[in-house]
Amino acid sequence: MSNETKWSIDPSHSEISFKVRHLMIAQVRGSFKTFDASIYVTDKNFATAEIDLWIDAASITTGNETRDEHLKGVDFFDVINYKQIGFTSSTIEKADEDGNHILWGELTLKGVTRNIKLNVVFGGIMNDPWGNEKAGFSVTGTINRNDWGLAWNTILETGAIMVSDEIKISCEIELTNNGSKDLSMQLNPVIEENIVF
Repeated sequence: MSNETKWSIDPSHSEISFKVRHLMIAQVRGSFKTFDASIYVTDKNFATAEIDLWIDAASITTGNETRDEHLKGVDFFDVINYKQIGFTSSTIEKADEDGNHILWGELTLKGVTRNIKLNVVFGGIMNDPWGNEKAGFSVTGTINRNDWGLAWNTILETGAIMVSDEIKISCEIELTNNGSKDLSMQLNPVIEENIVF
């Protein structure tokens, strides 16, 4: 008998962030403040997870309002025409000897969908003080922004570029168990109830 469990992101304990090299000598960090996901897992085995994540592109912040407005514009995310960034998982490889997983999936950004590889470290499962079951993950990866048409740049006098093509992704994700259903029951499926806390 197998149970499929729905998990949701706890936004107050999660972060989706990135960093990019500026002037080739320093790192600029940023994050997205609004995001959510639908995640289904069989028997609490997160290697079976089906993930559908969306991010509000306009929620990007780097701590500089002028830069944020540039990033929201047509040179980069073009948030008026492409409001959401999406990620859908395809394969999660078995853990290596250190407990690390490889997550493959499709990242949709600015209307372009490409397959990407992410590294996932499972932090474990724990109940919070209110009895809610939580699961924690660290997710990292590297993408080339040109693959999604975010190609704006400026050549410096030295011949170097202002912004690197390589974007490093770093996420800390805490999930909440929203309930499960018995997959062996074909009739009268259980209605899932969201946990309120």
